[in-house]
Amino acid sequence: MSNKFGENLKELRLERNLGQVELAKAISVSKGIISLWENNQREPTLSSLLALAEYFNVSIDFLVGRNNY
Repeated sequence: MSNKFGENLKELRLERNLGQVELAKAISVSKGIISLWENNQREPTLSSLLALAEYFNVSIDFLVGRNNY
């Protein structure tokens, strides 16, 4: 997975004025996981990618930096 994932995730979160805790609760992961993802220190599972894509209404390809919305 490219480093774009962390950047894209953080950008989406900030565009919606969400904190890491709010996003974590919304997709049922810990706040620490959101931080690790945003800093490209850990990769999400497929189920987490699906939850993020659905939550932000974007494609998985966009999340991982393969294309735009």
